[in-house]
Amino acid sequence: MSSHVLGPAYADILVRELERLVRQLEAYPDEGHLWTTPGTVKNPIGTLALHLAGNLEHFVGAVLGGTGYVRDRPAEFGDREVPRAEIIGKIRACQETLRSTLPGIPDARLLEDYPGQLPASLEGHASSAAFLAHLTWHFGWHLGQVDYHRRITVGGEAI
Repeated sequence: MSSHVLGPAYADILVRELERLVRQLEAYPDEGHLWTTPGTVKNPIGTLALHLAGNLEHFVGAVLGGTGYVRDRPAEFGDREVPRAEIIGKIRACQETLRSTLPGIPDARLLEDYPGQLPASLEGHASSAAFLAHLTWHFGWHLGQVDYHRRITVGGEAI
């Protein structure tokens, strides 16, 4: 019998963090602020939210889960004025992808080399479990940027 511990654990963490991203989006008083870039900020929250959902849909859904998702990374960084409801819809779809994909992957498979092309920053190979750790860290890094962006554009406390 295969053990299924790692996949559900990563699904729980990433789904929770995606929920935090939704709370950040909802904390903006209007949609225009989702696309502002104050000072030296390069990516508005709308861009980061699209990127985070697309990143997980690709690396987890398409590569590990075979969902057929086709990533459009340039659109993640280039689209603007996407309505908040549409962004949240993409996040909700990503949450469902994670819930339906990761728990079914046996730990033994997650301990094997990641089957897709890794980002250049990882230099070489990594197990799927190690890459999921990287994706979780990457998500947290951007979520911190999102929180900072919200606090400098509209104020408020950390979420």
